[in-house]
Amino acid sequence: MSQTVTILGGGVVGLTVAAELSGRGCDVTVIDPNGKPGPHGCSWWAGGMLAADCEGEVAEELVVRLGREAANWWQAQGAELTYKGSVVVALGRDRQELDRFARRTENHTLLDQTALEALEPQLADRFARALHMQAEAHLNPRVTLRALRKRLKADGVTFVKEGQAAGQVIDCRGLAAMDDLSELRGVKGEMVILRAPDVELARPVRLLHPRFPLYIVPRGDGVFMLGATQLESGERTRATVRSVMELLNAAYALHPAFGEAELLEIGVDARPAFPDNLPRITGKNGKIYVNGLFRHGYLLAPAMARMVGQLVLDGKTPEVWHEDRS
Repeated sequence: MSQTVTILGGGVVGLTVAAELSGRGCDVTVIDPNGKPGPHGCSWWAGGMLAADCEGEVAEELVVRLGREAANWWQAQGAELTYKGSVVVALGRDRQELDRFARRTENHTLLDQTALEALEPQLADRFARALHMQAEAHLNPRVTLRALRKRLKADGVTFVKEGQAAGQVIDCRGLAAMDDLSELRGVKGEMVILRAPDVELARPVRLLHPRFPLYIVPRGDGVFMLGATQLESGERTRATVRSVMELLNAAYALHPAFGEAELLEIGVDARPAFPDNLPRITGKNGKIYVNGLFRHGYLLAPAMARMVGQLVLDGKTPEVWHEDRS
């Protein structure tokens, strides 16, 4: 007899957990009052970079190691991934930032100007050196979420906006679970989507800057996602002029053609994080909480889903397990 599971929340974490458990034979229901993925969820505003090696600059070893599972998992779920790695650059005045980044990360190749021109011709005139993080990939978050939910529904996962939870309850609601998880906090991120038909980039580019590092992710057809700021705030609705200007100024520094771009969207949301910025699977009052993925939603959700499956079906304690007895 299959095990009954109710998942609260239909964002990237809820859907990956649903995929893992339904794939292992569970009877899964997802309850999300917002229905389909959309602007209400922080996973809607993500960059979609599966950039575990880049995260080694500032993140714990756990994030890098677990994040390296992500690309294979998403591909196995039918997601469309682009495997071209990512490029890291720094302006001349910040060239020491590139050296520092190289020391703190792995799996990269140092490119001179000729090698950079072969990968990203439009960057070679402005940057004499770059790093190519060749093992990384990226995806389109919105397309990926919609497709995964559609496939899960076709495979028998039930999606409802309200209802009575049955069986093992797994809470994947992000910041909505703050009342139950006292240490959870919001980290505000802002992003911009532009259409710049004169800019051609084949892979995500990170522009290092000591104050506001920028990443730019190509979405196809001349559309680019620029992000993202990181502010200690749970505010989810107000983008600031300063933050947006810094993003746009950094993009212009990367490539002047961004100055003629069409501004399509300005987005803002708060990402759930614990004090150490590491994810947790928490047991409390019979529920399982999967939360605190910070800015690593698409990167860490597959590993978290795997661990939830092993906990629920095999009784294996997750590496990131926390018991909350409050």
